Order: sequence, then C-alpha cells, then structure tokens
Amino acid sequence: MAKKKGKSNDEQEVLDQETVESEETAEETEVQEAETAEAEENPMQAKYDELYDKHLRTLAEYDNYKRRTQKEKDAIYLTAQMDAIETLLPVLDNLERAVEAAEDSPMKEGVQMIVKQLLETLAKLGVSEIEAVGKTFDPNVHNAVMHIEDDSVEENVIVEQFAKGYMMKDKVIRHSMVKVAN
Repeated sequence: MAKKKGKSNDEQEVLDQETVESEETAEETEVQEAETAEAEENPMQAKYDELYDKHLRTLAEYDNYKRRTQKEKDAIYLTAQMDAIETLLPVLDNLERAVEAAEDSPMKEGVQMIVKQLLETLAKLGVSEIEAVGKTFDPNVHNAVMHIEDDSVEENVIVEQFAKGYMMKDKVIRHSMVKVAN
C-alpha cells in the first residue's frame, strides 16, 4: 500500500503542475484576449497609436534632415569663402612686392596701410599665414619647390619661402612655396 500512496503522490504532483501551467496559460490567453478585445472595441485608439508613432518618426526624420542640410550649407559657405580669399591672395602678394620695391615715399606708406588693413580683414575671417622659415617641412601645408644641401641646418628644415601660404581654420587655402634643406 505504501507504493500506491507514493504513486498517487507523484500523480498528484504532476496534476498540480499541469494545473499551475494551465492556469498560467489561461492568464496569458486572457491578457492577449483582453488586448485584442480592447483593440476591437477601440479601433480608434489603435489607429491613434499608429499615427502617433508615424508622427514621432516623421519629426525625427525632419530633425535629421535639418541638421544634415545645415552642415551642408556650412560646408558650401566655407568653400565659397575660401575660393574668394584665394582669388585675393595674388593681389596681396603684389601689394607686398610693391612695398618691398618702393622707395620711402608717401605712396609706400599708403600701400603699407592697405596691406595692413587687408591682413587684418583676413584675420577677422579666420585666415592665418602658414609659418615656414625655420620650421620643419610639412607636406600638408608646404610645397617644396627647391632642395639644398646645407650641413649648418637640420634635415627637412625650411630655409627660404618663395610664396606665403594661408590657412582658414584647419583648411589650407594656399600652400607655402618653400626651399628645404638636406
């Protein structure tokens, strides 16, 4: 008889587990049915939720579009500004040559004032001259047009500058034309 009790206890445990599982399944089914019933009862809420989600996605896409177009406009503006400045640089070079070649006269002083004013205006726009003489050669900002052997100078040091180079922010407008030693 002891065995019968053991079997019936095992059977009872199995029945209890099945009952618990069926109750859990029934609860899940009830929740799903309730959601389905709610959606069926209130199709307007389901449609509202769908449209609200679409609205949020559209707003996010629009924000991304605005950011992207602003970035593109900034890049175009910077490129146009750099192109305009690049066309003015030969004029600046010629004015500087005129100052060097001119004898002391009121005309020379006037040209010096124009050069100074032009350089100040370029500085306000974020344009800076690339340092060259005495610096180590950097192919990103310098253009080596001559090379000399000189033991008194370290290797790859710029000894002479033929044309000034200019940068705007972190972009090169015109490379410096230089003579490099060793």
